[in-house]
Amino acid sequence: MAPTRRCVLFFFLLLFLLFLRHRRAAAAPVYTEYLYPNFTASSVNYLEKGGIFLNSNSSIFSAILQSDDPQSPFVFSIVHSPTSTVVWAANTANPAPYTAKLSFSASGFSISFSNGNVLWSTPQLPRPATAARLLDSGNLLVLDAANVSMWESFDHPTDTLLSSQRLPSGSYLSTPSDDYRLMVTGNDAVLLWSVGGFQQFWRLSSDVRFYKDLNAPVAYMAANESGLYLFSPAGAVVFEVSLSPTKLRMMKLEANGQLSIKGYSGNGPNLDEALVAPGGACDLPSSCQVLEVCTTQNQGATCNCPSLFTTSRSGGCAPADGSTLFSPSGCNSRNKSQESYRSLGSGIGYIPNKFASTVSSGRDFSSCRDICSGNCSCLGFFYSASSQSCFLIKNQIGSLVSTTNDGVSDTGDGYIKVLASPQPPSGSSGSSSSSLLPILLPSIAVFLLIIVLIFAGTQWWRRRRRHQSGKRKARTTASSKPSTMKDIYLGRNHPWPSPSDDQGFTGDESNSDSDEISIPGLPTRFTYSDLAYATENFSIKIGSGGFGEVFKGQLPDKTLVAVKRISASLGGGVHGKKEFCTEIAVIGNIHHVNLVRLRGFCTEGRRRMLVYEYMNRGSLDRSLFGAAGPVLEWQERMDIAIGAARGLAYLHFGCDQKIIHCDVKPENILLHDASSVKISDFGLAKLISPEQSGFFTTMRGTRGYLAPEWLTNSAISDRTDVYSYGMVLLEIIRGRKNRSVESSGGGGSSSGSSGIGDVGYFPMAALEMHERGRYLELADRRLEGRVREEEVRLAVKVALCCLHEDPGLRPTMASVAAMLEGTVEVTQPRPEALNFLRLYGRGFVDNNSSTTTGELVTGTTSSSSVVSYSYMTSQEVSGPR
Repeated sequence: MAPTRRCVLFFFLLLFLLFLRHRRAAAAPVYTEYLYPNFTASSVNYLEKGGIFLNSNSSIFSAILQSDDPQSPFVFSIVHSPTSTVVWAANTANPAPYTAKLSFSASGFSISFSNGNVLWSTPQLPRPATAARLLDSGNLLVLDAANVSMWESFDHPTDTLLSSQRLPSGSYLSTPSDDYRLMVTGNDAVLLWSVGGFQQFWRLSSDVRFYKDLNAPVAYMAANESGLYLFSPAGAVVFEVSLSPTKLRMMKLEANGQLSIKGYSGNGPNLDEALVAPGGACDLPSSCQVLEVCTTQNQGATCNCPSLFTTSRSGGCAPADGSTLFSPSGCNSRNKSQESYRSLGSGIGYIPNKFASTVSSGRDFSSCRDICSGNCSCLGFFYSASSQSCFLIKNQIGSLVSTTNDGVSDTGDGYIKVLASPQPPSGSSGSSSSSLLPILLPSIAVFLLIIVLIFAGTQWWRRRRRHQSGKRKARTTASSKPSTMKDIYLGRNHPWPSPSDDQGFTGDESNSDSDEISIPGLPTRFTYSDLAYATENFSIKIGSGGFGEVFKGQLPDKTLVAVKRISASLGGGVHGKKEFCTEIAVIGNIHHVNLVRLRGFCTEGRRRMLVYEYMNRGSLDRSLFGAAGPVLEWQERMDIAIGAARGLAYLHFGCDQKIIHCDVKPENILLHDASSVKISDFGLAKLISPEQSGFFTTMRGTRGYLAPEWLTNSAISDRTDVYSYGMVLLEIIRGRKNRSVESSGGGGSSSGSSGIGDVGYFPMAALEMHERGRYLELADRRLEGRVREEEVRLAVKVALCCLHEDPGLRPTMASVAAMLEGTVEVTQPRPEALNFLRLYGRGFVDNNSSTTTGELVTGTTSSSSVVSYSYMTSQEVSGPR
């Protein structure tokens, strides 16, 4: 019986010890807001409290020892209590074993192993710590005896930025694995893929959802309840994205490299996602596995291997011929003859190349390949023949992307470095055919090379003869055109116009294209013959403007394009080919969903042509003012207005160099299927010669859209475009030109109805109807009531704000877009800054002896002595176009 009693006593003793341990764990205190020295905690004695040992005053945030179970490692973290979201962590990369302890002493916080060694600690403090404080903002402070902060968690962010927290220039957020970083630079914010080196794959300034408000250096990034911002050293907003208001904003760098901006409304356990960047399914360097091509689909994305590659057993893609991908390890000791390259095929790009710098330019393909071969960290390269630019893939390669996706830069054709697999030794019973292969293959290769050279030489000789024949015909006749289009497509009687036919381009300059221009970033370069063939000898004219004529064309890959042939007065005035190409490189590298994309260019002597993407619905004036075709519904009109505003905002503040359009009008707003809206003719002012630019500095644009500062020789700024946009917005609202002497007006408006159908100058009517609060009468009558008055009120107010006489009172284009979208409050127009519209309007009526608008035209001031802005001639207003 004695052993039995001893067992029973031991059992009860064990239960008692477990009870004491439970009581000790349950008694572990949870502090509120403040924590004082001599505090020690382990994950075991706070496990039942969820690891929480400190709450903020309102229990919005908690400091915890994050652990899964009693014997799991823990991380010292701060969490958002309602959603259990970790917003800061001290030792994510090195979780502490469950036997370790967290301490707070006069030296600050520290995590120590059971043997006393320190795993993590706050840096050495200038003075002894007397308290730690967790604020309701989520910031953890270490305070001295005077309550002065000596260390803050906000100064050491991990992967999350909270409302009121700043991320200074030069600092970054990083994922726990440090594979990705969000870094704030002196002029931007960028996402970096840090595996094997830092490769940029996104920048805030190139994202269409962000607006630039100021040309100034960036001091820090901050998110608040209304959006995300980059601020200047003076505290002014440089970049911004306005988001739906929320109680708390969190910006987190996700494990896959995406920047996620979320909000908390104050209710429930969930966060509301407001924005993810980059937003495309294929915009991350690891959207797919290694070397897989990511292609955007309606329901997401698909991943497939390039044509010369196959699925690898270890994941990703590998060369289909059995060779292995190059690895930088042991590179210097390997035989260079083992290295070769496999083509990725056409239409395949690499996301980091979009933001990378070229390693060489103006050199041929062999030079680019040699640069990669001589670099042990190079895994492959992309070479663009049109711009002669070379991009290297270094350290580690991710997934690829189809360049047919919008916004993906075409950096040329890609080649991946591989190592030839060792050939197995041939057996004694091998066939005689296999032994003959090493002998026959070189002979076959030489024979095929000879055939290719003969064919290439024959084609060159034929082209040369046709070219010389065309030059002889150009000297004997004013034009040389084939009798039928069949001759064009069969290549007979080469249909290219002679230099004397080309818009005034004469002399030998049209053929002075022997020197090659090499500028990094140039788009595709076409020859004059290429574009003449693509446009059927410039026979399908689809438009014309101040810079020349526009023709419809089709490239060999069946892509439709619009070819703008710049007029002789401008093309001949350009300094030279180098300057022209430099400007084209600037325009060609501007990519925005609301800007027409430049596909290529041509410069031969004084011939200048630009090749744009084709917009099948033409310009806005056709859909807005044309009598034929369906009426644009109100929502489509507002979508067009917002798209145009976004495009102009990007030109003003989203580019590396500000571009002022100077000619905003419906003819320069192009439409495509699926409600695509794009601004055209941006950046073309850079093509004007110095002699002409002096004139255009004081007067340039189109009559009816010019801002008052053009007439007063005042400084021209981005707000000049804002004024022109305001005029366009009024035409979008009314569905007719702002200036009209016909009672019926444009756009099919019927006469004889009540309202303002007889108004000759619509901006004046819009101002006076705004003052009377009668907005619905300003809308296009063809809508027949399919628009609400509050919708018209918003658009009219925005338009009038854009028309303020003082440029400083006009909003930025970014603010205009936000007001039309409804994300910010609409500014009230200032009547005193719009009175000039009445003078212009009455001057227009008086000069045309037109009937006034009755109750709409008030006052007795005569404008006969006023220079009528609205009725200056196009030559007076626009200069030589």
